[in-house]
Amino acid sequence: MSHTYGIMQGRLSPPEDGRFQSFPRSAWREEFPRAKAAGLDYIEWIHDAYGEGKDATGRIANPIFSEAGLAEFDALKREHNIATPALCGDWFMDVPLIRCSPAERDRRERHLHDLIPIAKRIGATRIVLPFVDNSKINGEYERQTVIAILKRALPVAEKNGVELHLEADFNPTDFADFLKRIPHPMLKVNWDSGNSSGLGYIATEEFAAYGERIGSVHIKDRYKKPEGGVETRPLGTGSANFDDVFQAVNSIGYQGGVTLQVARGADNDEVEFIKGQLAFVKKYW
Repeated sequence: MSHTYGIMQGRLSPPEDGRFQSFPRSAWREEFPRAKAAGLDYIEWIHDAYGEGKDATGRIANPIFSEAGLAEFDALKREHNIATPALCGDWFMDVPLIRCSPAERDRRERHLHDLIPIAKRIGATRIVLPFVDNSKINGEYERQTVIAILKRALPVAEKNGVELHLEADFNPTDFADFLKRIPHPMLKVNWDSGNSSGLGYIATEEFAAYGERIGSVHIKDRYKKPEGGVETRPLGTGSANFDDVFQAVNSIGYQGGVTLQVARGADNDEVEFIKGQLAFVKKYW
């Protein structure tokens, strides 16, 4: 089976309003031909609060929320032969499912449930749910809260054939234990090489702990600074050990695509920069 390679939406355009990662309100259309030019197979589509802003026509900028937008979206996919197999739910970093009132949590949960059939409509078979940074899971109470939220969402996911992929920063043992509490086949892990390297984790140890639950892979490189903190860097220049990364990926017979969620290069040189990052990945996989 041949490998497929994708890009996190927004990486093929200069950042908007100083945002390192966001839905590209002004350039989402142009990213389809740019993805093709870079040699990619798919775009991992972003849904975030920024994308809910209005465009020049007065509709929500992200086209997946209107019939007119979807018609344009479908046409661009067909024209450039670029798939959209994943929806990245960064909205849930802007508006976390935890640390809010019960009424507000109900509203946010409804949004997740409403998003699942939209993912199906755009051809996505997974929604990535980030529980890192602003939405990081802290302590047992929040773990129980997230487990309850997921158990309510999973029947909707199963009905629509859309998996929920968790992105979290648990250590390998804790993540494996957490996953055992939700043994549902539609709940999987989105594993990120940059998050892993930035936390000092070893990929082969993570995959040994919960590899059977890994459903998708993000590739980036982060440098773990000696004085503390992390910095996203071009692939091969951070703390990630890519021999170990791809040994781990191969250890589970992974056949899904890998999404480049890499550092940014110079503005307006995105296609050439991504070509170089893709060539780096292809040395290993």
